[in-house]
Amino acid sequence: MTSSFEFPTYPARLSDAERDKAVQVLRDGVAMGRLSHDTFVRRMELALAARRADELAALTADLPRENRFSRVVLGTVEAVSGFTVRLRRAWQAERLPKLLLPQAAGGHPLRIGRDPASGLRLNHETVSRVHAELRRQGGMWVLRDLGSTNGTTVNGRRVVGAVVVHEGDQVAFGRIAFRLAAHQETFPHSN
Repeated sequence: MTSSFEFPTYPARLSDAERDKAVQVLRDGVAMGRLSHDTFVRRMELALAARRADELAALTADLPRENRFSRVVLGTVEAVSGFTVRLRRAWQAERLPKLLLPQAAGGHPLRIGRDPASGLRLNHETVSRVHAELRRQGGMWVLRDLGSTNGTTVNGRRVVGAVVVHEGDQVAFGRIAFRLAAHQETFPHSN
């Protein structure tokens, strides 16, 4: 007498890689304007709940699949556009006037602003009367925004409170920008 046991069979569980591929196709569909935000959100929910590969395939059937060539092209375009941004910043930084870091004497801060009493007076509408100060602290240069209206930036990032700055940094007070430079030491020439 032989007995046979029957076990129900279930399809194999979807792998994370299969789910990731479907999610990437959905993301690309949104990026290309082929899916609305609401449709994308609904399909993402369905993709995360899918149990079978055919369910995932149904979610992406109306979307074009990117081939390897288009990914390479898009990656190249992205790299070139990033390069041009960096090149433009470098070009502008070289054309900026230099702001010489004060020689460390007595620890008095260099006040920057429109106020005639400022050590660095910048007479421009985007510069506050008392805009910022530059001070030598613990062997480092610290730039502090003093609550200016149009802000102080270092290398394109807005200063909140104080930040350490270095020679070569690009600093801006409102719309007036400089490149920080150190005083050059002069040595006697020997003949």
